[in-house]
Amino acid sequence: MSARIVLTTFGSSGDVHPYIGLSLALKARGHDPVIATSEYYRGRIESAGIPFHPVRPEFDPTDPPVVARIMEPLRGGEYLIRDVVMRHLRETHADLRALATGADLLVTHPLTFAGPVVAGELGVRWVSTVLAPMSFFSVHDFPVFAGAPQLHAARHLGIHATRPLIRMAKLAARSWGEPVRALRSELGLPAAADPVFEGQHSPRMVLALFSRVLAAPQPDWPGSVRITGNLFFDGADAASPALDPELQRFLNSGPAPIVFTLGTSAVGAAGRFYEESASAAHAIGERAVLLIGHDARNRPLRASENVMVREYAPYSLLFPRAAAIVHQGGVGTTAQALRAGKPTLIVPHAHDQPDNAFRVEALGVSRTLYPKHYSAAHAAESLGALLRDRAIASAAESVGARVRAEDGP
Repeated sequence: MSARIVLTTFGSSGDVHPYIGLSLALKARGHDPVIATSEYYRGRIESAGIPFHPVRPEFDPTDPPVVARIMEPLRGGEYLIRDVVMRHLRETHADLRALATGADLLVTHPLTFAGPVVAGELGVRWVSTVLAPMSFFSVHDFPVFAGAPQLHAARHLGIHATRPLIRMAKLAARSWGEPVRALRSELGLPAAADPVFEGQHSPRMVLALFSRVLAAPQPDWPGSVRITGNLFFDGADAASPALDPELQRFLNSGPAPIVFTLGTSAVGAAGRFYEESASAAHAIGERAVLLIGHDARNRPLRASENVMVREYAPYSLLFPRAAAIVHQGGVGTTAQALRAGKPTLIVPHAHDQPDNAFRVEALGVSRTLYPKHYSAAHAAESLGALLRDRAIASAAESVGARVRAEDGP
């Protein structure tokens, strides 16, 4: 029987692509999915053959001032939740409620705080999702906090040290969810868990849309969690899945290059990343592909026949042809790099990126270099060591095989 399934998400491309991948799989199984998110993604979603429904707030993930504030390590999460999402909660609720009326199932993202409210109000069955292990804020698998990565050392002291730290983090963020509590009260819905933390998880089912190589279930995860593996989509399975001819010629003309990218979020706060990256590749005699996004200021001044600059290329096609990958640690980019089986240097900026970087480094396939230390000299040193280390290359190939064997959809 065909089911009408509403999937709602919010954020960067890495927050949207998994739901396109899931919608394509649902559609192939005879269901009727529709994705509800920012108007910015309409063209991308509809070109994949998936119905789209706009949900406020109108959000442009390429707006430099907004992205710079979101990617600030210490206060970026608070700004994103309080000022970008919660400020428009009632508009989001109205848009989503209209769409979800009569739906068979509602699927939510960690930032779609109106979703659980709509599910309770309409009595619609609800499944929640997370994209990264950090979303569980486990005392047993203590995360790396972007604003205070040094606290991660507390994991060595056990849950007697990590439990109060998690409790303090939740208390500090408690006021962020006040608009949800107020809306639930007005609608006559019962009080629920903190919407930013436990309240984002459905008691029916929580889909963890990441690979088991990154995390295993913990005692304090919700009992309804299912780790599915990644849901890959980057447009490469569209009508024209090839890399552009000039990039294809570059890849065919010499040794595998190092690929440098900051995904679709941190790229808005790139600074000198691409200039330093081009210099680092030159210093160690390696070819490079720089994926700079749409901001012309990211284009490096150093011109070289060994450096190819592109705004974007599908990771699933490019990463397998790389010698190594330097990226920001977003969970979608991380998943593509792991699947490609290549060594990585992660330059984590904010949110879950430092935590993802720690997990990948623990697999023995990566190194981490924080943005404040990222320079041509430091990047060249790290990349030179990475490319010489056969153990890392072997581990990356092994992890890649495990990720490719998973079937997220």
